[in-house]
Amino acid sequence: MTTEPKAGTHMQSSDSLSGSAAPEPVITIVHASVGSGHKAAANAVAEAVERMRGTDGVPQNIRIDVLDILDYGRIKFDGNKTAAAFTGATRPIYDITWRYTLTGRLLWGGGTAWSRVMFPAFTEYVRTHNPIALICTHITAANVAVGARMITGQDYPVVCIPTDYEIEGWWPHLDTDLFCVATEFMAETLRPRKVRESNILITGIPVRGGFEFCESKEESRKRFGLPLDKKIVLIMAGASLPQPYVRFRAAIEQTLPYLRSFDDMHFAFLPGKDKDYAEKLKRTFSGMKLENVCVLDYVEDMASLMHASDVAVLKSGGLAVTECICARLPMILLGKSYGQEKANTVMFTGIGASMHATTARELIITLKHLDNNPASLDAMLINGDTLRKPHAAEDIVRATMRRAQEPCKHRRRLIKFYIGGKPAHIR
Repeated sequence: MTTEPKAGTHMQSSDSLSGSAAPEPVITIVHASVGSGHKAAANAVAEAVERMRGTDGVPQNIRIDVLDILDYGRIKFDGNKTAAAFTGATRPIYDITWRYTLTGRLLWGGGTAWSRVMFPAFTEYVRTHNPIALICTHITAANVAVGARMITGQDYPVVCIPTDYEIEGWWPHLDTDLFCVATEFMAETLRPRKVRESNILITGIPVRGGFEFCESKEESRKRFGLPLDKKIVLIMAGASLPQPYVRFRAAIEQTLPYLRSFDDMHFAFLPGKDKDYAEKLKRTFSGMKLENVCVLDYVEDMASLMHASDVAVLKSGGLAVTECICARLPMILLGKSYGQEKANTVMFTGIGASMHATTARELIITLKHLDNNPASLDAMLINGDTLRKPHAAEDIVRATMRRAQEPCKHRRRLIKFYIGGKPAHIR
């Protein structure tokens, strides 16, 4: 099991802890603490590397560094709070910038200079540790990884993992050695941006281990104290930062008076680490005397909880919907979505793997439909299987190791421009 080192630290393999003098190969996995999905994907890949030591080209003595690129910035800022700034009136602006059609290393306007000014500490990390590969789950990490490679003159493959179901224009497309994407739909966005076919691999989005294992619903429900004779509706309303969930929670609260009408459903609320919200829910349920609801404390084993449930109500974050797909849990995506979440909503509703409710009224109507027509849940499961790739992390590690063993030489350029075509799915 891997943990995330802080800037300037790293994980050590068992060989180094025992005092062996043999040089360790280093694989570096870099995310940005903007929301939880990028970090979760990075940790999922790190766990896969740990499991695969000594197999599939993974050295037995490999050292795994999982880094937050924001820890290496010259200017320190809170990525979560910055992301939360785009949850109010500025959301449409975020939608426009996220779907931007230009492409490249800082839009090919001087990414190396940006690395020198903003992220010299990460460049020094690369110079010192000389990783055999650098895996990035966020665009900032990817651009800084490319800049560090150009500055140091070292040659390592940069592997990019977008953690949503569309690709924004800020990834360093031509300087990425391998894009590991979720769908062919995403590949159609990369091709007009001059990404070579050999640099695109459809792997799925990496999730933690356990989602591919399907224990019985009865065993899972007993573990969480959930009723065995009702459909379990999992309300995923929790996060370390509450701002992105303000509208989601407001819509959920409007549905509360109607929940008692669902005799065959039990609603399990998951507030995450937000203890204040959890207490508020408990007081509200007690005052309303709702009997078909419960509030779960923070859950580590999300795979088992998803296996215990029949349908989830959630925001359309990339990692959350991917975990639901891997756990074979039908979804209702709630609320208006922007940027990457809009792309996720369009993808999952378009193939019939989820339903979408914009308002509380629509959510109640959708729940009534599912209550009366359980075959709709089965249909979502069948359609969702087209995106189900619970072993994506292992496939990404194998592909990365193959790239790390291939000779590569990247030309150092100050500035490079090119004109691509309009991506297939960008408005």
